[in-house]
Amino acid sequence: MWHFAASMSTPSPTPQSPPAPPSPSPRRAFVASTSVWIVVVIVVAAALAGVGFFAGYEYRGSPASTGSSANDTFSLLAAGSLGPYFPALADALVNSTPGVSAPSAAQTYEGSLDITSAITGGTATADVAAVADYRLIPQLLEPKYAGWEVVFGATPEVLMYNPTISAFHGINSANWGTTLVAALKTPGVKPFAVWNASTDPNGYNEIFTMMLQGMLYGGGNVSQIYGQMYSGAPGAYAVPNPALTLPEHESQAATLITSGVVSADITYRSFAVANVGPDLSYVPLDPIVGLYANNTTALNDYAKLSTSILSSTDSLMVVHPAPVLFAITVPANAPNSSLGVAFVLLLLSPKGQSILTENQGFTPVYPAWSDDPSGVPGLLQPQVVPLPGWAQTILG
Repeated sequence: MWHFAASMSTPSPTPQSPPAPPSPSPRRAFVASTSVWIVVVIVVAAALAGVGFFAGYEYRGSPASTGSSANDTFSLLAAGSLGPYFPALADALVNSTPGVSAPSAAQTYEGSLDITSAITGGTATADVAAVADYRLIPQLLEPKYAGWEVVFGATPEVLMYNPTISAFHGINSANWGTTLVAALKTPGVKPFAVWNASTDPNGYNEIFTMMLQGMLYGGGNVSQIYGQMYSGAPGAYAVPNPALTLPEHESQAATLITSGVVSADITYRSFAVANVGPDLSYVPLDPIVGLYANNTTALNDYAKLSTSILSSTDSLMVVHPAPVLFAITVPANAPNSSLGVAFVLLLLSPKGQSILTENQGFTPVYPAWSDDPSGVPGLLQPQVVPLPGWAQTILG
């Protein structure tokens, strides 16, 4: 069971100065050119062909559906917010590995907890699994379903909204919480989209951003915004308020706003920048509020808060805030583990990092962080270093 010790301390009543954005491990100089990286990927694919995998794989378009495909088809399970990025990486893998395909039907983008449940429940297999909370792979998949993880990117939470709604005019990083609540109570304004915290890390992350906004900008009142959007005391199971919210799927976050189903939602900057337009804008949040900071002040604030979610067995688990870090692994039962390794290698390459940084969506973590650098495949070991101390402490 994924569990962190429950605690709910009384926050400081005074706002804290926003810290500088975090600085993941210094970027090491790449010794190989992009062309050499592609050659490495081709070598990995050639090794795959030599091993001779013939087992099929199950594809899960949803938690209840499965299918199968040939062994030369690259498959992935990834957080819904990686939908704007991973298809391009999969295409790059295909272009550099003759005989390999990566059709959209073999790429599933959904809640990260849905992904881990599908793997542990045996309803899906894939060559890679990528999640939006680096704690999930070590806590839920290792050691039986995966042997390691690689943390490859950071991105903060932002408020995404429809700028044509007059009630949002003047919204900014300091007043977004109170402005949002007031707007939602304005006649004619559509509700606020919320995500299922028990299946999607962004569901509990949006809860934490509301609590943190109240802590830092609402006189220390963690319920200032949270209490308007949810019932249930901070730290308990949060039930969305039907008067102001609408539970939805995060993978549809942009469509929900542009189609007028909702007026706003909280999502990752990486997803927001890929979807901005005349009917969709976003507000950057304080680095602590946006779960982007990893300094001592931020980590102390995070330790004061919690919420409860349902596990796959419907028991309650307590979750604390943590900086948003995306991680990836090759599951133990991957149909094409060599293709999975090749994809991770490409993700960490200059090509992969150029895709991640488009429009400043992600801050790449390079060298990548791993919970077990000696346990990652040999081709990846030169690209990884151990988790920093603070990240390891949060992981437990």
